[in-house]
Amino acid sequence: METTVTTGTEDSVWGGGNKPLGASYGKMMMWFFIVSDALTFSGFLAAYGFSRFKFIETWPIADEVFTHVPFFHGNYPMIYVAFMTFILIMSSVTMVLAVDAGHKMKQNKVIIYMFLTIIGGAIFVGSQAWEWATFIRGDYGALETKGGRILQFVDAANDNKRIAIGDFAKSMPETREQHTKDAGIWYMGESSLPSYSLNEVLAGLKDNPNILVRTEQINDEGHKTILNRSETLAKVNQAVRVVEGANLVRNEYGSRLFADFFFFITGFHGFHVFSGVVINVIIFLNVVLGTYERRGHYEMVEKVGLYWHFVDLVWVFVFTFFYLV
Repeated sequence: METTVTTGTEDSVWGGGNKPLGASYGKMMMWFFIVSDALTFSGFLAAYGFSRFKFIETWPIADEVFTHVPFFHGNYPMIYVAFMTFILIMSSVTMVLAVDAGHKMKQNKVIIYMFLTIIGGAIFVGSQAWEWATFIRGDYGALETKGGRILQFVDAANDNKRIAIGDFAKSMPETREQHTKDAGIWYMGESSLPSYSLNEVLAGLKDNPNILVRTEQINDEGHKTILNRSETLAKVNQAVRVVEGANLVRNEYGSRLFADFFFFITGFHGFHVFSGVVINVIIFLNVVLGTYERRGHYEMVEKVGLYWHFVDLVWVFVFTFFYLV
């Protein structure tokens, strides 16, 4: 008695050949990479979510942190981040058009759309670098207490708007030395000193009765808690240092975990976009040289397109979880 085993047809399911689901080896490997990388980003975003939930009452408010726009002075919450997101999404559209042109074997259109994709990716990476530099430099400055809490300052005479420590700090004849290679026999490396010393900030605060402290604590209205004058003077006595900008140790915006996650998550995604731009440039040059015309297909454009759509999709989640929620 003979038994016949049916494995299906190649048109619907994988029939056991060397092209599962009709995909080439290269595209399958790209999908494997995308799935594994998606799990990595999911772990990062989940860790961010848990940390934010744990410190929800003191977590920095994104609308008060990301307010800068290049070449413009003022407060523009999330405007530039929205612009970056729009540019990246549009680059995904041009990549779709490049892949479609490749399927139709239209070399000139592939060149145009690949070029636009590269420009969009370069703008996004450059914008992210600018955002990092702005975040690291800071605008206002703050004080840090012994317990690691951040004290920011507002002007009660100006509707409790943020005020920079440079606007009220009092210049004092202090000796503020910093070790340099050309000073002394023994050289010791030292981080840059803040623009103002703690004593200069405290002296300026006492001379300006309208200056109040704003703590990290978020009140019932969703805003940072502002102390009255007596509470302000008592709170600043707990300060131990001046903080300007943000790094992996200090953060003038609030919780240092916020800065850690910002650098790690956006930096990891930025590395993916930068890598994608480099790969796109390589594929673009091959398109210009006619490599894929001679092969008779543009599958390499399709494979790099899968990667580019992935980094775009990841940014949508990063933008939503980190900036909007």
